Amino acid sequence: MKFATVFSLTLLAFVACEEVEREENVYVLKATNFDNFINENEFVLVEFYAPWCGACKNLAPVYSEVAGKLMDDGSNIKLAKVDVTAETDLADKFNVTGYPTIKFFISGEPMEYTGNRQTSGFINWLKKKTGPPAKEVKTSEEAKTFIDSDEVIVMGFFKDQEDKGAAAFKKVAAEIDNIAFGITSEDSVFKVHKMKKDGVVLFKKFDEGRNDFTGDFEEAAMSKFIKDNHLPLINEFTQETAQKIFSGDVQIHLMLFVKKEGAKDTLDTFKAAAGEFKGKVLFIYLDTAIDENERIMEIFGLKAADTPAMRLIQLGKEDMDKYKPESDSLDKSTMTKFVQDFLDGKLKPHLMSEEVPEDWDAQPVKVLVSKNLKEVAMDKSKAVFVEFYAPWCGHCKELAPIWDQLGEKFKDSKDIIIAKMDSIANEQEEIQIKSFPTLKYFPKGSDEIIEYDGERTLEELTKFVESGGKQESPKKEEEEKEEDDDKKKDEL
Repeated sequence: MKFATVFSLTLLAFVACEEVEREENVYVLKATNFDNFINENEFVLVEFYAPWCGACKNLAPVYSEVAGKLMDDGSNIKLAKVDVTAETDLADKFNVTGYPTIKFFISGEPMEYTGNRQTSGFINWLKKKTGPPAKEVKTSEEAKTFIDSDEVIVMGFFKDQEDKGAAAFKKVAAEIDNIAFGITSEDSVFKVHKMKKDGVVLFKKFDEGRNDFTGDFEEAAMSKFIKDNHLPLINEFTQETAQKIFSGDVQIHLMLFVKKEGAKDTLDTFKAAAGEFKGKVLFIYLDTAIDENERIMEIFGLKAADTPAMRLIQLGKEDMDKYKPESDSLDKSTMTKFVQDFLDGKLKPHLMSEEVPEDWDAQPVKVLVSKNLKEVAMDKSKAVFVEFYAPWCGHCKELAPIWDQLGEKFKDSKDIIIAKMDSIANEQEEIQIKSFPTLKYFPKGSDEIIEYDGERTLEELTKFVESGGKQESPKKEEEEKEEDDDKKKDEL
């Protein structure tokens, strides 16, 4: 064998055996070791992250805790991470467009992680993907340990695990990823938990502590029972609970904005009202003393001085509708009437608007609000180009000086207006805004509305206006989004 061949084989062996660096129980993957690591481990969960991403920073301690727990349990599931700002080829290979993106590799084949981002959510999801959907429980001691292991546990009590009801239960267990399921046929476990016949019990460390299923053992009925009971009657909105709250089936949420400290009586009243709408409306409270919640309050036009206050939202595929109560009272009857009036179809969405500034047209870029948008933008005697922005949006801040320059260019035109509108403080139904910034062109003499999707440079924007809204430049590549820059549900 030639020396070069021996050297090459030795080098390959060295690379293959090179120990992958770990940071707080999480393996650090790079282009040089990614394929080897994925191929050598049957189960690998990989977080594709950016060091500057706020959501990634919040996830880091949870991700590390999950990795540690799995190691302590002797699991063969590995957790890894990839810095996509350094490993751009890997980001392209796996189509990473937002941060964090989490993928699970089974024998080298990737799938999207679809669980929530709490420790128990990760572990339950991973166990479902790598083992039986329901853990078999054989002793009362094992049952106690299992039930105590998480906030919510679902246990199926079936004397015959091969019968139709048990089979349906296992299918439900396989479909619900973020909750741990157990199943038992043992008499001792039945006795300890006072089960005289087959049944399904949801054990939880809050509210009633236990919910017993009373319907027929059909998949749809059991699934609804679990989804209706697995969350507390009232839920605090936090970074950790957001995904669990907004990924559920209940799309109507009553939100209470309150300073948590000293609000026990108000929260008790909120909880009492919540019990009347279980499974129909999710009751959520947000601590106004937390700085990070200010942006969410802005979405509802609220400041700390306006709280405590209630708002109701209905989530949809494209956007959400917001509703405001007529009264500022926070007694139980006001809460329940507000929700019931919504369910009865008696309420109209609340659209926020600032007052029209006295000097709205004093500058080259005109300032629009909901109250003058239609009058100005839909004036057919002029061509109007409007930037719909959010004050906190990074891309909007980058565009601001360019938009001002565009306004300067056309300030003396008699039939061209360059304008902007804060779409957080001003809402309207006529024009759909899905992301920020959104640029809409209203041509002179036409009812058409053209959305600009070219490059956001002064040169290209000028060409677009001068051409009367003709887009010749290629569609702008989708920009990387950080999770907390997204408009709708992720905002909340």
